[in-house]
Order: sequence, then C-alpha cells, then structure tokens
Amino acid sequence: MAFSPDSRRNTRDMSFIDHLEELRLHIIRSVAAILVLAIVIFIYRDWIFDNIVTGPISPDFVSYKWLCQLSHSLHMGEALCMPPVQVSMQSNTFGGQFISTISMSLIGGLIFAFPYIFWEIWRFVKPALKETELKNTRFIIFWVSFFFFLGAAFGYFLLGPFTFNFLAGFQLGTKGLLVTKPTLADYFDNLSNIILGCGLAFELPVLSFILTKIGLITPSFLKSSRKYAIVIILILAAFITPSPDWMSQLIVFIPLWSLYELSVLVSGWVAKEEAKKEIEEWS
Repeated sequence: MAFSPDSRRNTRDMSFIDHLEELRLHIIRSVAAILVLAIVIFIYRDWIFDNIVTGPISPDFVSYKWLCQLSHSLHMGEALCMPPVQVSMQSNTFGGQFISTISMSLIGGLIFAFPYIFWEIWRFVKPALKETELKNTRFIIFWVSFFFFLGAAFGYFLLGPFTFNFLAGFQLGTKGLLVTKPTLADYFDNLSNIILGCGLAFELPVLSFILTKIGLITPSFLKSSRKYAIVIILILAAFITPSPDWMSQLIVFIPLWSLYELSVLVSGWVAKEEAKKEIEEWS
C-alpha cells in the first residue's frame, strides 16, 4: 500500500486518540485473522494433532529418518540416529483435552497468520517514516516472514525432535522408579515455545538491520562479540543435542552460527549505506 507525502504528513498531524483508533483497527483485523485460522484448525483438529502436533514424538517422524540417513552418508555411523521417542501423554482434567485443543488452534492461527499480522503492523508504522527511511525497506514483509517460518521449521523438524528425545530419555536414579508421563498441555506448551522461540530467534538478521539503521549496534560491535557468541551457541548446541558426539552438536551449531554471521553481513551493509547517505548530504 503506497502513501503519498501528503498522506504521511496528515498521519503525523493525527491526534493521539486518532492514532489509538488506527492502532485498534489494525489489532482487530490481526485478531480476526488469527481467529479465522484458529477455527479452521479446530475443525480439522484430529488430523492436525495426529499428523503435525505429535510429529516430533512419533516413531516414524521424517526427521529421525533424515538424520539417520545423513549420519550414514557422512560415514558417522549411528551418531545422528536418535531412538524413536516412546511417550504416552495424559490429560488429567475433564477439560484438559478441550482447553489444549483451543490452545493448539490459537497458537496455530498465530503462526500461520504471522505474515498478515506483520503486514498490519507495517501499515501502522509505515506512514510515520520518511522517504529516506523507506528506501531500504522493500520486501521487508517477505524477509520477516521468511526468517520466521525458517526458524519455526528449524524448531519443529530439528530442535523439537532433539529436545523431546533427550528429555524423554533422561532418567533420574538407577532403580527405574520414575516414569516420564507428560500431560498434553505440558507437551504442547514445550512444542509451542520451541517453534515460536526459534521463529523469533531467526529474526536476528532483520533485527540487526533495524538496530544498525537506528545506530544502536555497529558491525564492529558484532565482530568483537563473535567469540562470546560462539561460546553461547556452543553451549546451546551441547545442551539440546542428546548425544555427546561433536558431529551431532555441529548439526545444531551450524544454522545458529550462520544466522549470526548473516547478521554481521547485514549490519555491515546497512552501515555502508548510511555512510554513503551522510557523504551525499554533506557534498
């Protein structure tokens, strides 16, 4: 949606109440999109639960097969072959399954409506920006959505299976007195946190773009922090992988590290563009 200079000026002249009213309309449309998708998910709840939600704990989940095939093709033996998770969930309240279905529908609606929600946010923010600030924001909706879904896929297909495999197989004590029997709500909360957390974490390049644009970070800062970032990512990779084998940890480390390096490149590109603008303004 294009805005003329006059429309941007009129937007800046709007009163505080007018801005609140405009924001309310954007929020209402975003909530409506989530609810529409949530209703669709609720209608097909059984298929979605059987084929998508319980995927990471299903013995025939595609990630287990792919990782094991990758391990063999790289001549790593069984290093990446995880034993299928054996989990039997329970619902210990009368309304547990119904409430979890509502949560599944709403979270799913939020995930699939993310591009539209960001588009609504962008429509609210865009009129207040200057022409020079809008110059480098082309395809921003695409890139924000792309990194979000890339992170969500990483969490669902890779981090989720690793996490549930490790936690389900972790045993306290040697007498076998404890048996892991998670509730449906507990499983769904963990899965939602993994998918949404990875989706937001993969927005790091976009965040780097914005923070460099407004001057809060610089490429030199990201480069000087690289050694600390390596340590943090290594610790995270070691924590979430079920095997102490370094190759399996590397599978998780590489995407996270690549994301950080991409953020450094994005920050450097933005810094160069800003320096060019300053030279043009002074010349």
